[in-house]
Amino acid sequence: MAGTALVVGASGIVGSATAALLVEEGWTVHGLARRSVQQTGVLPVAADLQDPAGTASALGAVKPDVVFITTWLRQDSEAENIRVNAAMVRNLLDALRAGGSPRHVALVTGLKHYLGPFESYGKGTLPQTPFREEQGRLDVENFYYAQEDEVFAAAARDGFTWSVHRPHTVIGKAVGNAMNMGTTLAVYATLCRETGRPFTFPGSAAQWNGLTDMTDARLLARHLLWAATTPAAANEAFNVVNGDVFRWSWMWSRIADWFGLEPAAFDGTVRPLEQQMADDAPVWRRIAEREGLAEPRLDRLASPWHTDADLGRPIEVVTDMSKSRRLGFTAYQPTDDAFFDLFARLRADRLIP
Repeated sequence: MAGTALVVGASGIVGSATAALLVEEGWTVHGLARRSVQQTGVLPVAADLQDPAGTASALGAVKPDVVFITTWLRQDSEAENIRVNAAMVRNLLDALRAGGSPRHVALVTGLKHYLGPFESYGKGTLPQTPFREEQGRLDVENFYYAQEDEVFAAAARDGFTWSVHRPHTVIGKAVGNAMNMGTTLAVYATLCRETGRPFTFPGSAAQWNGLTDMTDARLLARHLLWAATTPAAANEAFNVVNGDVFRWSWMWSRIADWFGLEPAAFDGTVRPLEQQMADDAPVWRRIAEREGLAEPRLDRLASPWHTDADLGRPIEVVTDMSKSRRLGFTAYQPTDDAFFDLFARLRADRLIP
């Protein structure tokens, strides 16, 4: 059941994967980003969602059946995250209303719904795992909740259905993305190989020893499309992860082996990547120039602060997918293959040597 889609955040990890899948499935796809990017089969729309008038002008001729919201802007505090990101969703949906509202709006948030925002990530009373959708909101400010409330309010006003999608850490390819563990680890491994430094797990003992899961951007794209075209999935929130679980004590050696490295022994000490990679920008530029890589700026590829936040958590994080399974979504993606597929794409695109 193809139609017309608007992918908001089309240049990001989730947005680019979603746009690619929709094109493959025969949809007419408009891809909105602050700076328009060229994607095969995607009609670019350049708009800053913080600008209501500019957003309305850019979307004046776009009349999507389904909208996929896959973007957010990180601010210096959660209060600012709430103000800015709620306004972006509101401005978007207000702009689309003028031409007739969409049939369905899908919003991508994440497991911070259960863990709390970065300011209080994994602190205080820790939530019960595995995470299930019926677990209520935390009694804490969270921009995910503000984004949801904007979608809910517009749906009640305009009559469209909605879905909320809560992935764990997303594995996928995008340059300049603020939260990109897969590329960050690829760059870190490359730097370790270049400098002879040990390939050291940066996170906590709880993460090293405990169970966890992740979300491949391609699987998340399939989940978004499934929810948008499955009547039983309307007006529901869903967790979405790959379907396997692993321990970093196993995955770390798998990643090391892909890069031809010997993983360093883990002694339980947290060694954040933000510290380990603090002085690596000139080293990366030297590698990029020597190897003819496409992106010489380390800060355009690696987001060590985000990887540290995930790998430093004091609890294991596993996510229940029963709700989606019961409604018929059965896609599965082994997480080690997701990493390896990404690393191969980064190498093919000359982003790592």
